[in-house]
Amino acid sequence: MTFFVRDRLMAVPAAATVALAATPAEAHVKWFAPYIVGAAPQPIGLTLANPWFWAGIVLVSVFFFATRILEKSSLGEVVLGRLDRITDPLWQRIDTFVRAVIAAFFIAIFAVGGVYLTPDLQTPAEWVSWTQLLIAVLIFIRPLQPLAAAGIIGLWLVALRDYDIFHLLDYLALGIGVAGYLVLEASSKPTWRAYRFDWLRWGVAIALMWSSLEKFAYPEWFTPLVVERPFLTFGMPESVFIPMAGVAEFTMGFGLFWTPLIRRLSAAALFIIFTSAVYPFGRVELIGHALIMMIIVAIVAEHSREVRFMPALKRSLGGIPVGLAGTLILFVAGYWGLHLALYGAGGAPDAQIAMADKSTHSPNPEAPHISEHQHDEAGVPMANTADEAYRQTMERMHGPMMDGMANPDPDMAFVLGMIPHHQGAIDMAKVVLRFGKDMENHELAKKIIAAQEHEIAEMRTWLAKRNLVAP
Repeated sequence: MTFFVRDRLMAVPAAATVALAATPAEAHVKWFAPYIVGAAPQPIGLTLANPWFWAGIVLVSVFFFATRILEKSSLGEVVLGRLDRITDPLWQRIDTFVRAVIAAFFIAIFAVGGVYLTPDLQTPAEWVSWTQLLIAVLIFIRPLQPLAAAGIIGLWLVALRDYDIFHLLDYLALGIGVAGYLVLEASSKPTWRAYRFDWLRWGVAIALMWSSLEKFAYPEWFTPLVVERPFLTFGMPESVFIPMAGVAEFTMGFGLFWTPLIRRLSAAALFIIFTSAVYPFGRVELIGHALIMMIIVAIVAEHSREVRFMPALKRSLGGIPVGLAGTLILFVAGYWGLHLALYGAGGAPDAQIAMADKSTHSPNPEAPHISEHQHDEAGVPMANTADEAYRQTMERMHGPMMDGMANPDPDMAFVLGMIPHHQGAIDMAKVVLRFGKDMENHELAKKIIAAQEHEIAEMRTWLAKRNLVAP
């Protein structure tokens, strides 16, 4: 995902509030941690056996039931009418708003430079940035919007050169949604234009639901973020928070294509979550999620009462558990099944860990820096046994550490020695993740990696302020 992981980890408290109140490269890099693209996902049975997963399902299902009961009553139209009045100034200019935000997004990533469709997907190709600027210009010329749509899909196809297809599918869903809107909005046929917001809603809903499954398939990917930003969990243990956050994200994505009140309230909850992430994570967060935030705002403002695609099911209370269960089964089967088809039962044998600065430096100045050490296939020193790998980590650490500590300035010596020392700890932790079998050790190793990378980032910042080069 993926591309909106950070803020959606805040989804559980927001969902509860709503409910109670109402290849060159095979690896895809998150800003906070590298991960192995081809690694086998955690068996779905572990998630289904997790009581917190079911607690999240029950909590959000209660919200959906309560909202649908309200919607079916005489008060439902009153609530929708008030939402219409509040959002009417935006709804009257909704197409201008949507086109402007799409264009602004492409101008923003052009200005950031070196990225494809989000700051998480980096590229050294300069022509990509100029293509983004051209897309922004084409959006302002309605007859040429289909060309802009083709450009968006084209960028996704180009990104396949550098990033694995499995982890680009959520970007594809969002890209098709935006591209479909641009094509339909430019159409002179009213019957076609009527479906333009359906494309946006389905695109963002599918992207959210697909990426949410990472929390069930690879919960360890989120450990570094939870360790570095513990406020995200609101005091919940990691083992409780991550599965419930995944449920909240999936179910709110599901709500976006249900009945009008459910989809508008789900979108409102998502908007609160996404906007609350901008301050702690910075303006790049706003750029990266601008398209998603624009779409959920449009969903909140949408005045249509029309329910397309299986309307009878959606209008019945029984349709909620049936639809939610069916959608969950479909996405789980697709996610685990596609991974099995692409990588096999044990995952890709040559899966590589992507290092953050292997694909240039992160545009987010607050992002933890991932080590510059070059690793082999599994992200650890090339070795066939654990003892050989441990020995290589020490050999690689010792020279740079001693060189750094030989600096005559004691402050410089401390920082220049500690960076390779911390890197040695990270490399050792990766060795145990590769060769070790004890799960407690695995959890400890992940926490060590997250903590040491954060401290390396702080020391690199200290050196950068003094115009010094880090080892």
